[in-house]
Amino acid sequence: MKVALLGGTGFVGHYLTEKLLQHGHTPRLLVREDSSHSFKPTQPFEWVSGDIEDNKSLRRLLTGVDAVIYNIGILREYPSKGITFDKLQHEWVIKTASVAKEQGIKRFLLMSANGVELGLTPYQKTKLAAENHLPGSGLDWTIFRPSVIFGNPHGRLEFVTMLKRDIIDSPLPAPLFYEGLIPSKPGGFELSPVHVEDVAESFVLSLDRPETYSDIYTLGGPQNLTWREILKTIAETLGKHKLMLPVPAFAPSLAAAALDRFPWFPISRDQIRMLLKGNVCSGEKIFNLCQIQPHSFDKESLGYIVENGG
Repeated sequence: MKVALLGGTGFVGHYLTEKLLQHGHTPRLLVREDSSHSFKPTQPFEWVSGDIEDNKSLRRLLTGVDAVIYNIGILREYPSKGITFDKLQHEWVIKTASVAKEQGIKRFLLMSANGVELGLTPYQKTKLAAENHLPGSGLDWTIFRPSVIFGNPHGRLEFVTMLKRDIIDSPLPAPLFYEGLIPSKPGGFELSPVHVEDVAESFVLSLDRPETYSDIYTLGGPQNLTWREILKTIAETLGKHKLMLPVPAFAPSLAAAALDRFPWFPISRDQIRMLLKGNVCSGEKIFNLCQIQPHSFDKESLGYIVENGG
């Protein structure tokens, strides 16, 4: 099967490409012209130089393929640069689905996110809007909603690597965030970290399974862990003991209100808001269907942070 992959050069896209190749598919990636000079694929596959905003590039990408995986997403938007949630996570999904239908492509897989139904932030609202478009698109669609994704980033952005850099390696105590003024279960909100290989495997093994059509699958790892437990596990993997102190969430939220428009500031107000709500889900439904044994969030699975200069 020839598969067009949008968002194929990032963290998850790297693993999607590798898994497609491993299972005998032919990935075709869209690579921006301004980054094609530094694009160095680890294995041979097809790629089209261009930008999704250019309809000609998108049509070249989708010509002659059997399926589409839409994996474009952002954690923060920068409207002054034309980078917005609505454009990348909603409008472009609709455009890609429309061109796919024009080209006679039926299969369409969408990367969404766990918790989008809460609609608390523009990130969630635009992801949900894209999801809501697919049932009326005429495509054989499947939607995946992962919790936080971890795994060797191969030089890209990734959840655990960022926590190591910004919190564990910092000389300051690790913050255990809590809402309100009085500490109540600081750092007690839970996440379901899911390994990137399990995410990629779920996508690829679902491609030719009709039973996955018109369905939404959450992707969570086998453990629900508190923020405190996640930071402790990362520190222990690095052989460190990290001091942790309760921090009211309004403090970083105030800082983010003033600084999150700058790319160098590590977190946005909306990211803090979503983090405090937790991000728990199960991947059992799709893992059982595809016979995937999910990775645990432990020292063995986190070994890459040591290998990558821990």
